[in-house]
Amino acid sequence: MSEELKRKAAEAALEEVTSGMRLGIGTGSTAEQFVRALAEKVREGFSVIGVPTSERTAALCTELGVPLTTLEACPELDLTIDGADELDLQLRLIKGGGGALLREKIVATASLRMIVIADASKKVARLGAFPLPVEVVPFGLGATRNAIARALADLGYDAPILLRGGDTPFVTDGGHHILDIDLREITDADALSRALLDIPGVVDHGLFLGIADVAYLAGANGVERLVPAADEEN
Repeated sequence: MSEELKRKAAEAALEEVTSGMRLGIGTGSTAEQFVRALAEKVREGFSVIGVPTSERTAALCTELGVPLTTLEACPELDLTIDGADELDLQLRLIKGGGGALLREKIVATASLRMIVIADASKKVARLGAFPLPVEVVPFGLGATRNAIARALADLGYDAPILLRGGDTPFVTDGGHHILDIDLREITDADALSRALLDIPGVVDHGLFLGIADVAYLAGANGVERLVPAADEEN
């Protein structure tokens, strides 16, 4: 997606932000366009306070003059705006391609609403083509990986599980590693979520289920606003 389309998606989401809001601010290239658009409004006198979902986002907000706080100081947020690696018609998401899934999920679930901004090509009929990130503690990594493989097998999946970064593992802002699971197609996201969270050593995973309220998807024909399929009549 071009930077211009990312900017248009970000600006469309910004229309839902009102002065005085407490905002969760996402991570990734599209979320960075939102930060830039938000910073312009802040310079014009718009009043917001933000909680960043990564050190990278925090640095950009600081550079551009977007006021920040912490989730400890402000544990209830009005709105989170963030990207997604994949989303379906129910606005179930796969996130974590940028390595910030845990903080992103904590911030999103501390918010009254979540808005997704993404490339229109991220919309899929069924999740799974994008490898599912699973954040794990480094201790006992091999045992955790084996437990994940058994859980996947019990659910009927035969999927490669790759340590992000390989011999030089990627380290999240929380000091964890990420295992990427190439599922191809997720048949029951809720069952998979429960099975992964039951495993000691798994901190969280990149399935965001029932969290997103609205998505702005930028494509060649402009920006499309989506709500979960079940809510279309409301």
